[in-house]
Amino acid sequence: MRIGLYPGTFDPVTNGHLDIIGRAVKLVDKLVIGVAVNIGKSPLFSLDERVAMLQRETAHLKGAAIEVRPFDSLLIHFAREVGAQMIVRGLRAVADFEYEFQMTAMNQQMDREIETVFLMADPRHQAIASKLVKEIASLDGEVGKFVSPGVATDLMAKIKAR
Repeated sequence: MRIGLYPGTFDPVTNGHLDIIGRAVKLVDKLVIGVAVNIGKSPLFSLDERVAMLQRETAHLKGAAIEVRPFDSLLIHFAREVGAQMIVRGLRAVADFEYEFQMTAMNQQMDREIETVFLMADPRHQAIASKLVKEIASLDGEVGKFVSPGVATDLMAKIKAR
């Protein structure tokens, strides 16, 4: 069984994330979406909210089995824990590549059996970043082009509750 791991903070999950997930399920038998606890970021949504959001937003996808799991460990340790043979990463721009290139090299030093597979962002989604979506929403801008209707509703409700 080919198991892939797509890690991220997903705060919130964007159409760009969903595009990568939709393409990744074609490459594996099972896709684990790892929702990261990132102490360097202060997420708008709680870990449980992000996991639930991803479960809801990926429920309709066909292909590989999908499991959404939180993690707070080193990525390579989590990949081993879930039995992943590959880590799936999305690339939007050259800046993403530089960071991911370095991360891949470090991960290979820790475990040469786990490959990293890069999927280029669909051109329609290359500019989308969760940080920018949150900023647009906080300034009462329309985010419907960047996230699903359900995520847009969750995002606006979360921002209005602050």
